[in-house]
Amino acid sequence: MRRLTKLSAVAAVAALALAGCGSSDSGGSDGGSKPAASKDVCKTAKGDGPKIGLAYDVGGRGDQSFNDSAYVGLKKAVEEFKGSCVEGEASDGEPESAREDRLRNMADSGATAIIGVGFAYSDSVNAVAPDYPKVNFAIVDGFDPDTKPNANVAYLTFAANEGSYLVGVAAAEKTKTGQIGFVGGVHNDLIKGFEAGYVAGAKAVKPDIKVDIAYIQESDLKGFGDPAGGKAAATGEFDKGADIVYHASGASGSGVFDAAVEAGDGKWAIGVDSDQYLTATTAQKAHILTSALKRVDVATYDFIKTVNDGKPATSYTTYDLKNDGVGYATSGGFIDDIKSDIDGYKAKIVSGEIKVPTKP
Repeated sequence: MRRLTKLSAVAAVAALALAGCGSSDSGGSDGGSKPAASKDVCKTAKGDGPKIGLAYDVGGRGDQSFNDSAYVGLKKAVEEFKGSCVEGEASDGEPESAREDRLRNMADSGATAIIGVGFAYSDSVNAVAPDYPKVNFAIVDGFDPDTKPNANVAYLTFAANEGSYLVGVAAAEKTKTGQIGFVGGVHNDLIKGFEAGYVAGAKAVKPDIKVDIAYIQESDLKGFGDPAGGKAAATGEFDKGADIVYHASGASGSGVFDAAVEAGDGKWAIGVDSDQYLTATTAQKAHILTSALKRVDVATYDFIKTVNDGKPATSYTTYDLKNDGVGYATSGGFIDDIKSDIDGYKAKIVSGEIKVPTKP
């Protein structure tokens, strides 16, 4: 997956208050809820192993997607390595300085490793890391600055275009109208990679398929935390004739699922990052065809393990179809009849026969 260019939109990420292993009270917008305090590993773990700081992206823990996946990896690592952790929780409207302050507070509190969840932490981690050479930093979807990357920073990237290609294949095989849709949270290079893979996969199956494209925001990162905006974008595509809509919009995706429910029988949504069928409402489950998986949990766990082992990862690590870092979900059984077809395309990507584009 190609590296991202620096984005001015990074300065508009949501605010995170350093909560000594706590989380906010608000649940996911699609009816899910955050883990109960008694089950929150950062409230209960008191081991003498690695102390991990996890700074969430827009939407925070409870988004039932990207951020929650990071927490799964954190929880596994903290329990396995008998460590402890501290979290930051997201809300809208934060300046760049607030992200830097959060990271510094985590480091000053004794965190031995700190993970920024989302590309928006790239500038802040790269600014803070040199001041804490004994702390190991990682950025999920991170990119290096204009200068030489910091020696104590790992950039964890994903070939999300490859997973998106596979759900594009599924959409093309399942559409009844010959028209499908895509809803992105923010029109930036990262999300355009999801779009590119999805369209390429669909057109590999049906070259004449029509793919409607919509973005909730052009550059404002609030597009990842706007369920109403996601619903409006998806509803517009369903109204124009699409019968399947794939979203890459973080917490805004709950609105896409609601749009599919309201659009009625035969209308489907495709989830992103995690198997979103597992956390959806009962009504939504009947309309979630599949999800493109982005194993943020694996990347988070793997990084913490390298720290625990005394050999912290640095520079770039890419998670793709070859190492099962991306993929697709089969929950619900709605694509069981075409799984062999999807896996055939997957094999061609892994072998190099198919090159999945990263740009629309």
